[in-house]
Amino acid sequence: MAKWIARTEFIALLLIISFAFYTTLPIQTTQTLFVPQGSIDNIITQLTKKGYALTPIDKYILAALGKPQSGWIYVGSTRLNRIDFLYKLTSAKARIEKITLIPGETSAIFFNGLAEKLDLKKEELFKHYHAFSSYPEAGIYADTYYVPLGIKEKQLMDFLIRESEKKYKNFSEKIYGNYDKKRWKRILIIASIIQKEAANNEEMPLVSSVIHNRLQKGMRLQMDGTLNYGEYSHTKVTPERIRNDETTFNTYKHKGIPDSPIGAVSIDAIKAAIKPARTNYLYFMKNAQGVHDFTDTFQEHRKNVENIKK
Repeated sequence: MAKWIARTEFIALLLIISFAFYTTLPIQTTQTLFVPQGSIDNIITQLTKKGYALTPIDKYILAALGKPQSGWIYVGSTRLNRIDFLYKLTSAKARIEKITLIPGETSAIFFNGLAEKLDLKKEELFKHYHAFSSYPEAGIYADTYYVPLGIKEKQLMDFLIRESEKKYKNFSEKIYGNYDKKRWKRILIIASIIQKEAANNEEMPLVSSVIHNRLQKGMRLQMDGTLNYGEYSHTKVTPERIRNDETTFNTYKHKGIPDSPIGAVSIDAIKAAIKPARTNYLYFMKNAQGVHDFTDTFQEHRKNVENIKK
């Protein structure tokens, strides 16, 4: 009997030591991580698939520690012992940063701001953007987003593009019944031109009508806004730029629309691109009030140009 008790105590001690050793094993992590919704079993399974060195034993430890958080959490370290990592899953909160992509802005300018604000590498942002996005520009919908402090370039681009794709897909399916990316790219291109050219949301369907009317007649768009692409987002378009820029963004030289969107777009610009106003307008000119006068003929347009020069 005494031997049996001694053996039981020895086994119990061994188990305690083994458990203590197991809980101190290191876990490699990122400072910020996403905890999926669902049961503890599902959370452990999903985190294991993402490369976290977890085992079935951890689900029992996690259940004893409390209910896991869901969503983004900030753990603050890239190397934790197992028990601390599992505890973070139940207690850590995300430190949130607010980021805004302004309608009409280009990814070059947006990524510069992200890199500075979130201490990220601009080159990595571009790399992952192009890896995830179906569109050279406008792959991220113009909106305000909330992201956890410490998020990495790949995670950030994955999140922003997934959220944008959901919006594009839902909107396209409501209008067309499907999400044809080739057609949607054309819509984004036209929407991005509208976004650059219109003085306000009310003008967008009118600008859209000018674009569609000119395309239908085989006229060049001849719009300055198309030259405000990439790093030229806030650069004044000069006669020299018009003469020397050989890209399809130069709609003074090239017929049709550019090969890709110019910048980020809003839902109002997308709606205007899909449903332009019914007009015969072919020209528009900014007036002294900062909005545009729209005209059908070149003669009327010239009068507006002369008036603004006075």
